[in-house]
Order: sequence, then structure tokens, then C-alpha cells
Amino acid sequence: MSRYGTIRKLAFSLALAAALGGVARAQYFTPPETKTVAPPGLEGVGIDQRLNEPVPLNLTFKDEQGNAVRLSDYFHDGRPVILNLVYYQCPMLCTEVLNGLTAALKVLRFEPGKQFEIVTLSIDPRETPQLAANKKEMYLKKLGNPDAAKGWHFLTGEQAQIAALAGAVGWRYRYDAKLDQFAHAAGIVLITPEGRIAQYYYGVEYSAKDMRLGIVEASQNKIGSLADQVLLYCYHYDPRTGRYGATITNIIRLAGLATVIVLGSALVLLFRNEKHDQGIGTGRT
Repeated sequence: MSRYGTIRKLAFSLALAAALGGVARAQYFTPPETKTVAPPGLEGVGIDQRLNEPVPLNLTFKDEQGNAVRLSDYFHDGRPVILNLVYYQCPMLCTEVLNGLTAALKVLRFEPGKQFEIVTLSIDPRETPQLAANKKEMYLKKLGNPDAAKGWHFLTGEQAQIAALAGAVGWRYRYDAKLDQFAHAAGIVLITPEGRIAQYYYGVEYSAKDMRLGIVEASQNKIGSLADQVLLYCYHYDPRTGRYGATITNIIRLAGLATVIVLGSALVLLFRNEKHDQGIGTGRT
């Protein structure tokens, strides 16, 4: 057997293995369900996922200037919206949430007001637009991007409107009269340009990569680059964790396809070289 025949057989075997690997199925480990008891004072506090459910965009609030606004005012031009519910005089947790969001925004290459919007709403109906304006000024300074002012909105509102929005996104909180504080969960919500809940990110630290992929996916791929499309093919949002995880099956398929393309190109070159060598051996050019 000629050396070209051996190479062709080897290349064919590798290509076949890559193609078969592309149809492999990944096995995912699902942790067993565990029951937890809420600490005293936190009964009834948490987040109930409402994925793909609509948000009432007709709700009215006040912006930092005291102007009446509709929630729908921030859903335009195909831009997703990041919603976070806090209160501006919160002594601890809300500050951590806003700090975590700001830290992620510094890394995220997308900018509020360009590829997406941010709506920060106080769950305390007693808070005023002045408090909202002060908080906005503080976090724009931390972000170091004055242009983000047009895309990051700090709102206040009446109890009925606040409760309606919190209920729609599954945000359960309670007021403790003794402490004069609100007990609430930590996280942010990503909403599609059409006003449907797309994703939840939990805790006080948020992955800029997850946020970017979420924004791209929520926009139905109208935002982002080709690299984002490839990442979305290989990574899938897990509602249990609020994070993107690798989809092993798709990664194997993509790797298999890439291998087939590379090997196919190599075979073409081998055939051309063999034909050329045969022509030289018979005295033809």
C-alpha cells in the first residue's frame, strides 16, 4: 500500500470518529432536591421564577427628576432590560446588589442606553425621586461612564405599582416594622424587549459573560457578534443556577464539524499532491 493510501485511510478513520462523536449525548448530574427552612424574619421572602411570562408594562412610576413614566418607556429599539428591585436607604444588601451590578457593567462591553437598559426600582413607597437621583449619581460615578445616565434609570413609585411589578417577576419581600427595614432576596432580572422575563441572576455578584450572553439571547441575536453566536451554541442558560453552562453535546458537535472540515481540507491537498507526483512519474507536467 502506498504512503498516500495509508494517509487516506487514517484521515478517513479520524473523520468518521469525529462525525460519530458529534452525535454523542451528554449526561448531566442533577442534584437532589433539598428542603430548607427560612431563618426567622425571612419567611415568605424569595424569588419565584416566572420565565417567559409578561411584565405589566403599563405600570407608572416616577423617575429621578420626579417625572411620571411608564415602564414601557424603557422597552424600545429592541433593547433588553435589566431590572433590579432594591430600596435606596437599605443598610446593606441592596448596596451589595448595586455594587455587584456595577462591577459586572465595568467588564461588560455592552453599554446601558446602547445595547440594553437598566431599571432600578425602590420597593419602599416612602422613598422619593431625590433619593433616587442621589443613588443614580453615586453609581454613575462608581461606573465611571457618564454616558450610561441615559440608559440606567432609578425609579420610585406607589405601593400598588411596586407590588404589581414585584409579583409579576416573582419577587417576594416583606417589611419589618420593628426594624423599619425590608427583607428581600438578592438578584437581578433580565427582560426581553417585548416585556417577557428571560433570565434571573442570583446573589450579589454577576458574571459579565453570562450577562452578555443573556442580553444577546434576549434580543433574539439582534445584538452581539459572531463569537457570541458560537458561545450561545456551546453554552446554555440553566434556570436552577442562574448561570450559563457548557452544553457538552453541542461542543462535541462543533469540534467534530471543525475536525471534519480540517481533515477534508487536508485530504484535498493530499489528492492534489498525489496527482502531481504521479504526473511527474509518468513524465507529464
